[in-house]
Amino acid sequence: MGPLAGIKILEFEAIGPGPFAGMLLADMGADVLLVDRPGGSDLGLKRERWMDVMLRGRRSVTLDLKAPGAAGAALDLVSRADALIEGFRPGVMERLGLGPDACLKRNPKLVYGRMTGWGQDGPLAPRAGHDINYIALAGVLHAFGRKGQAPVPPLNLVGDFGGGGMLLGFGIACGLLHAQRTGQGQVVDAAMVEGASLLAAMFSGFLAANRWSEERGANVLDTGAPWYDCYETSDGKYVAIGAIEAKFFEELVQRLQLSGLPPQNERARWPEMREAFAHAFKSKTRDAWCAVFEGSDACFAPVLTFSEAKRHPHNEARGNFVNVARVEQPSPAPRFSATPTAVPREPPERGAGGRAALAQWGFGAADLLKLRNAGLGYTD
Repeated sequence: MGPLAGIKILEFEAIGPGPFAGMLLADMGADVLLVDRPGGSDLGLKRERWMDVMLRGRRSVTLDLKAPGAAGAALDLVSRADALIEGFRPGVMERLGLGPDACLKRNPKLVYGRMTGWGQDGPLAPRAGHDINYIALAGVLHAFGRKGQAPVPPLNLVGDFGGGGMLLGFGIACGLLHAQRTGQGQVVDAAMVEGASLLAAMFSGFLAANRWSEERGANVLDTGAPWYDCYETSDGKYVAIGAIEAKFFEELVQRLQLSGLPPQNERARWPEMREAFAHAFKSKTRDAWCAVFEGSDACFAPVLTFSEAKRHPHNEARGNFVNVARVEQPSPAPRFSATPTAVPREPPERGAGGRAALAQWGFGAADLLKLRNAGLGYTD
């Protein structure tokens, strides 16, 4: 099920954005075969597979890529794949004998997806880093935070997942479309520093038009405007308002039963307006304000925890979360009318489902024996 049904993707074990890209493609129906390290990961994250949500929807084989004969076994898998995902530092796959030249020679239609922080070349390409470093260099981290305070990392959503895994998944999908039309594979070089920059494209225009200040907390969208911010309620919880347009601002003020406020865009009096909003919101609980704003267009929402979000009536009505292997997690998105996606399978243990996957990829008994002798591990 899903729009990518029938697409075969080979994913080499990694952390963060690579698995996120694999999850996106698996959610859309692609048959993603994960090449795991045998005997456990040395990637620095010790977690049980059942709760590793980003590995959902896969089947697994195990292979020590440094062992003699491993490259040949991996290339056998590459020959049957439509796309590949790898997240090593630049040059690692080449040293293993699995770089783009070797893989595309074996399978000219292959879409070879590469996920790094800094990209495959450039002065920083060989250096280590994490989300916080990539979004810092992209100019994005500087914009997060309140006026006069230090930048606040937005979890690892902007670099790892938005600018990294999501852009890699998009790039692979584009490459697959081109390969189907032309028979020509190619390399997709996805770098988190570039993806993070791309997510902030709108602000390039704002800067050029002098409609954005690089002082944190001084703009409409960065908590500078009192009508685009979060406010504490009487029970110590928070609500979020985003009443940018005049008609939404008017409804916000009406629902708050405030009068005598300065004009919405009179920046010099924003502190006065913020104080009025803060005082008003402090007068009721978060849930009481939800009742006040029920059915309104004031651009209001309660600030929910991850756990609370799963129980919100709108999310329940849309089926935004699904329970897989004891974990309530986001459902596949977006949604398709003609090719709906299925409920994801739970993350595989190492090697789990590998035999069936290999059979469906066209490997016969003799092939399986050859792969076994080369160190490939799998279970039913």
